[in-house]
Amino acid sequence: MDRSFTLDQPHPHRFSIAPMMAWTDRHCRFFLRLITKSARLYTEMVPMNALLKGNQKRFLDFNTAEHPVALQLGGSDPSGLARAARIAERWGYDEVNLNVGCPSPRVTNGHFGACLMAEPALVEECVAAMVDAVSVSVTVKCRIGIDEMDIEGPLNSFISRIAQVGCKTVIIHARKAWLKGLSPEENRTLPPLDYERVYRLKDEFPELNIVINGGIKDITEVEAHLQHVDGVMIGRAAYETPYVLADVDHRLFGHDYAISSQIEIAQQYANYCQAEVDRGTALHHLTKHILGLFKGCPGARAWRRYLSTNACRVDAQASIIYDALNFVEDQSKVA
Repeated sequence: MDRSFTLDQPHPHRFSIAPMMAWTDRHCRFFLRLITKSARLYTEMVPMNALLKGNQKRFLDFNTAEHPVALQLGGSDPSGLARAARIAERWGYDEVNLNVGCPSPRVTNGHFGACLMAEPALVEECVAAMVDAVSVSVTVKCRIGIDEMDIEGPLNSFISRIAQVGCKTVIIHARKAWLKGLSPEENRTLPPLDYERVYRLKDEFPELNIVINGGIKDITEVEAHLQHVDGVMIGRAAYETPYVLADVDHRLFGHDYAISSQIEIAQQYANYCQAEVDRGTALHHLTKHILGLFKGCPGARAWRRYLSTNACRVDAQASIIYDALNFVEDQSKVA
């Protein structure tokens, strides 16, 4: 089914950046927001128990510039997830997302993530509790299946159950998760992608917002997927080559404001970094997110090397970012 999209009323999930452990922290999200004002951002997955029993500011703090921003939770206890969702809503998040797609053995041992696809009744109970607890959107991110699970009937049944209790948006990584025999890294590449299965899911559940994820590298690919589904989520490409996001607001949301250059973005982020350093944040925790900003440009390797070598110094200041800009050759090509 051809689903030609318009920019008159962009879908809130038209384009988003995936939750990625150890990557999409609040500093990364602020940096990405300098490139795109419209993409929906997601936190790293926060385990439910860590949020309920730990330092909530550490897990939940974000800059208001990040909106729209969603919190992704990991867990399988309905009452605990409901409590965590209420906390997220009070903190100001625009959405609470339940992780039913992570294949990590540690996550599986904690009884959450992709292994929950084998327990649709439990996921239904979890989603129902979260929906009842908050007024913001409750969404689910899952795979098309796990291990030997058939990707047709069981997936439809899974989606139907969570839809019946109020989940209106489902983000689907278009490949299986193999919990037995593959590492988390292998699970990101080896199981074959099946975009057509996600397209069929949209045809089978036209009333739901279906967002596709997995292996999508640029905005041209995003536009192609948007002919079939409501939204597209990209992950590694957005982190490793972040400037691919520069066209998002214009091409996917119809905005006509000027696009900032990589140099301008680096300078803006440097100002943010200095404020963070002054509050005690180590610079290397901030600069790791911008190593790929100039990927493919002259001087990109020297940029990465200089930041990686110097940002880890105990006394490192954000001026190191300006110093690194001197290594970006022929700046007119990236301005």
